Amino acid sequence: MESWYSIFPKNKWISIYVWVIFCLLPFFFIFRSSSRLEIGVGILILLLFFLSYMFSFKSKSGLVYMWISFEMVINIAMTLLFGYVYLSLFTAFFIGNIRNPVGFFIMYGLHIAFTIGSIVAGFFIEIDLFLPQVHFILITVIGVVLLPFNLYNRNKREKLEGQLETAKERISELIIFEERQRIARDLHDTLGQKLSLIGLKSDLAGKLIAIDPSTAKKEMLDIRQTASSALKEVRELVSDMRATKLEEELQRIRQIIKAAEMELIIQGDPAFANMPPIVENVLSMCLKEAVTNVVKHSFGKRCYISFEQTANDFVIKIEDDGIGISRGGESLPGNGLQGMRERLEFVNGSIEIDGSTGTKLTILVPVIMTHIMERD
Repeated sequence: MESWYSIFPKNKWISIYVWVIFCLLPFFFIFRSSSRLEIGVGILILLLFFLSYMFSFKSKSGLVYMWISFEMVINIAMTLLFGYVYLSLFTAFFIGNIRNPVGFFIMYGLHIAFTIGSIVAGFFIEIDLFLPQVHFILITVIGVVLLPFNLYNRNKREKLEGQLETAKERISELIIFEERQRIARDLHDTLGQKLSLIGLKSDLAGKLIAIDPSTAKKEMLDIRQTASSALKEVRELVSDMRATKLEEELQRIRQIIKAAEMELIIQGDPAFANMPPIVENVLSMCLKEAVTNVVKHSFGKRCYISFEQTANDFVIKIEDDGIGISRGGESLPGNGLQGMRERLEFVNGSIEIDGSTGTKLTILVPVIMTHIMERD
């Protein structure tokens, strides 16, 4: 159901109060007449106009053109009887919202012709009624000519921009889908055969270990070599992907915190030594998720981020001075903590949460991951 104020033409340069004045002003022109009959006819015509305008606003089919035509007839009557031409602006704005090009240009041309024709006829019929307001009449004519066309072009441009944005989103989705398909194919081709081979050799080694230990040992060495080869290919595949770096993510985080009007305090160096790309990518995603939670849910004024590399772990701490969360953080909906845990499990990482005073998240990923990948 449409709101009552939606019936008034919406325009960022013209306030709704101006349109209310245009609704009340015709009564002044009507009550200037000395005859009660003329006053009654004027009020009836005015009510018919607003009824037809309301019906044209709510019509969703070809009936809208009938109601617009009826409004044009009423505009002519109000102009010739009372010298009030300004209702034509209502019709002009409504015509500008017609999306069908043929319908728009037909209604647009007819409205201009009828408006100018009625004004010219009014000058011949009763010049004293029109001459004092000739300046306002000229402005109205300019509005009737320019406003529908400008509004039509603006709506058309907004429609094209919407279609372009939809196309961009669709292209992005297709790119993501294609990238996923490519990664799936690469992983299948890279790991599928080798993992199958590892499984078969493991079963064979299990059977031979009791009856032929030397052959079983040889099979286990083959398993080790196959696993190393698979890990090397996975590392090459990951290196080809564009991983998000911590320093790049930190730049975006600065923008997010600034937009949230919070203070950001950073300690330590995000450029960890000897960090594999896949680990840095996971940490970058977790850092982004954690800061997003701070902005959305903490209601704090400051955000602290520290980077530390110990002998055993890469450590990132994110802390705020906000309202805090309950133990474990599970009571806060939509915080993405489960997603962070799942990402960190992939690299044997973990997350610790302290929500007693503010919220403090500690992300840890073991450095041993680096040594394993370097050794293999």
